[in-house]
Amino acid sequence: MTLLREPDYGTPARPAAVDAELVTVHVDGIQVSVPAGTSVMRAAALAGVDIPKLCATDSLEPFGSCRLCLVEIEGRKGTPASCTTPCGPDMIVATHSPRLARLRRGVTELYLSDHPQDCLTNGAHGEEVEGGECELHGIAAMVGLTDVRYGFAGKNHLDAAKDESNPYFTFDPAACIACSRCVRACDEVQGTFALTIAGRGFGSMVSASAGESFMASECVSCGACVQACPTSALQEKTVIELGPPNRTVLTTCAYCGVGCSFKAELRGDEVVRMVPAKDGGANEGHSCVKGRFAWGYASHRDRQLSPMVRESTNDEWRPVSWDEAIDYAASRLTAIQAEHGVKSIGGITSSRCTNEEVFVVQKMIRAAFGNNNVDTCARVCHAPTGYGLSQTFGTSAGTQDFKSVEQADVILLIGANPTDGHPVFASRMKQRLRKGAALVVVDPRRIDLVRSPHVEAAHHLQLQPGTNVAMVNAFGHVVVTEGLVDRDFVAQRCEADSFAQWEEFIARPENSPEATEQITGVPAEQVRAAVRLYATAPNAAIYYGLGVTEHSQGSTMVMGMANLAMATGNIGREGVGINPLRGQNNVQGSCDMGSFPHELPGYRHVGDDTVREVFEQVWARTLDAEPGLRIPNMLDAAIAGSYRGMFIQGEDIAQSDPNVKHVKAALASLELLIVQDLFLNETAAFAHVFLPGTSFLEKDGTFTNAERRINRVRPVMEPRCGKQEWQVACELATAMGYPMHYDHGSQIMDEIAATTPTFAGVSFAKLDEVGSLQWPCNASAPDGTPTMHVGGFVRGKGHFVDTPFVATDERTSRKFPLILTTGRILSQYNVGAQTRRTPNVQWHGEDILEIHPHDAEERGIVDGAAVAIISRVGQTVLRARIADRMPQGVVYTTFHYPSSGANIVTTDYSDWATNCPEYKVTAVQIAPTSQAPVSEQAPQELGMVPR
Repeated sequence: MTLLREPDYGTPARPAAVDAELVTVHVDGIQVSVPAGTSVMRAAALAGVDIPKLCATDSLEPFGSCRLCLVEIEGRKGTPASCTTPCGPDMIVATHSPRLARLRRGVTELYLSDHPQDCLTNGAHGEEVEGGECELHGIAAMVGLTDVRYGFAGKNHLDAAKDESNPYFTFDPAACIACSRCVRACDEVQGTFALTIAGRGFGSMVSASAGESFMASECVSCGACVQACPTSALQEKTVIELGPPNRTVLTTCAYCGVGCSFKAELRGDEVVRMVPAKDGGANEGHSCVKGRFAWGYASHRDRQLSPMVRESTNDEWRPVSWDEAIDYAASRLTAIQAEHGVKSIGGITSSRCTNEEVFVVQKMIRAAFGNNNVDTCARVCHAPTGYGLSQTFGTSAGTQDFKSVEQADVILLIGANPTDGHPVFASRMKQRLRKGAALVVVDPRRIDLVRSPHVEAAHHLQLQPGTNVAMVNAFGHVVVTEGLVDRDFVAQRCEADSFAQWEEFIARPENSPEATEQITGVPAEQVRAAVRLYATAPNAAIYYGLGVTEHSQGSTMVMGMANLAMATGNIGREGVGINPLRGQNNVQGSCDMGSFPHELPGYRHVGDDTVREVFEQVWARTLDAEPGLRIPNMLDAAIAGSYRGMFIQGEDIAQSDPNVKHVKAALASLELLIVQDLFLNETAAFAHVFLPGTSFLEKDGTFTNAERRINRVRPVMEPRCGKQEWQVACELATAMGYPMHYDHGSQIMDEIAATTPTFAGVSFAKLDEVGSLQWPCNASAPDGTPTMHVGGFVRGKGHFVDTPFVATDERTSRKFPLILTTGRILSQYNVGAQTRRTPNVQWHGEDILEIHPHDAEERGIVDGAAVAIISRVGQTVLRARIADRMPQGVVYTTFHYPSSGANIVTTDYSDWATNCPEYKVTAVQIAPTSQAPVSEQAPQELGMVPR
């Protein structure tokens, strides 16, 4: 499409009360009815009347500083600003008159007297660009101004130095009109408060933090200020270098599970910038540094664009044609099965690929390979979510949409760090907290939301790692013993017998806050106060992350949270629920598509004859009724010699999975490893066939985010490797004797809809029409389901489960006295394969170990020193940062760089129900070392260049 210009109504919409009457106004003779509180400016825009404006935009509250949006209102003196004037009944408004024109011309003339005259009115290469990038010049044309009476020789800011410190955008004070839009965007949209207007009068200017550069300031590079700026004062460097874009492709971000909608804006066939879409269901026009700016990895020189094969991992890679690579892989897989049996091969699907690509890969494994040896990276992150919520509610997904948080009165945040891991949702949450909602944080680490500008948690329950279940049991104990159970909800919506059993269990003395204080380390009265806050709130919502699931009792904890929500009646309406913050862009979708060895698409067991028959009819193939191997089972079987061949789609398990030594030993044991990815990653070092993949800018399909929202992913360019990933899987299956073919990704979605009830109403055509849908989407919910379990649970009655606390087997000792836990940082993503190939490395160039001052002093460790991290299974070296975010006895690091070796030291302890690894609890010793930290090692060792 041509460049998409989204309408800007000047001020935000005002929600109308259910039974409230609309206010009718007349704007330039046009009648329009709007909710009470709507600004005159917005009413005019809805009537098709464009009022000049500079300080106003519909993502920010009205400010009334630019004095351009003046109007005349019958019966009222003066010329009020239309942005700050609410509509009144039968108001008659004139937006154009000789007086208004004179006033607007005078104001515009003053702005232009201290403003660069080019300011991107013309493109970077001299060609005229319709509308330009500077709204001020558009205003000048609108008011008919062609000259400035004051001239340009007086005192001005035209020689002010540019701030080019940020790798993604430039701040040019000469083009700044001090409208405060950037300051307000940082406040109202992002919630970081990194910008302010310093000085007064003529000296007023935008300042980052305390007069620092943007890079040195508290700015998080979300891009909200750049998007809000009405001039070119804040401008993407890619726009400056390439010129303004001239066409738009709507697509979806490929980073975290928020699933932000974006406008990919191009100049010809080259991406110029990514702009968050205002009508994006998940992000509503906001973004973070990764989605907004860190897309350059798609064209990075490290991209491997040709298929390659080699007989042995000791051989050099040999580039080959697609046909040769697929024939080679198929013949080797077939030979392995002929010698070792049908179940001697399998595969792993990717949570970074589209639903369509994942569906086709699991279909290939089940129909062409002939077994259920398929698993996905959810095994190592949110598998306990699927198990726990399925047991209690009947479905394996979160209950709310992101917008629901705006109705929450209390937010219980457990084991998640949204400002780093899910920053766009974090901004939405911060807006709600600033409007009065209370926050309870349950986390061993003092995350930013515990206390940051204008946000402070009511309680921070800083528990010991590995004690989540003891904590949630204490919550349940207080609810039951202090009479805080919602008896009506439980009686109407939940099983009487399972509730009675749970009630007896949870009321036992060993679950009291006083008893669990000895386990969690959190004072009993603090726990009781937090529980009372949650249980007595009109609407209380639980949000959680990998700090819940990546434990030996991850599934137990998910069920414990579900018990808590049901007992207090916090399910089935806006502002409540159980909400997993999923880590990768399509980890929800990869699970939905049947990537688990025991479940077909839609979370239906492979042993169910009726379900299997549906797929057997469509796929024309008899399917195995026995569940296949999970990833840990695959690795163990590889070492044992019974599992010989593996297809890995877009996952780097040699970096991301625990006990890396064991993982690498398993990969080295395979007769054939096929890796499909963008880059030669750590896992590819063990591969015999490398099949190049596609970036999100080349994909044509859908992603499903953490709120079950299915979004279209549209290509802005042809696949650089020559094939879509689903085509490769189809051709591999066909070469193995099972014909698979689709003409377009839409046909794959049609097959998904035909076989998966929760997707029955989903199609590319429907998504192109409405934008996005939240499953279940079917005949009973044709427009999707924003809130689950309204009126009843998917399973019928809610099921309570007893959740006894069982301490992890991974415990501290004299030899390993500290607990290591892991997490993410804002600028990097997962194993870093994408973000490490962007300027984001300027913020986080290495993984750091955070250690408490007491623990550091006890070991003679100084800030910035290299330290050895030693566990029962391995050791690595990082640089230390002394910080008190962690309690004494606990250390913390991230895992974004391969040679950092965070997973060299993690053990293979895992969740009892799902085998999700216990990343969050590893007993370690920390000691000073003369060995260089990984940040000082060679680029090859850091995985930054192909080997």
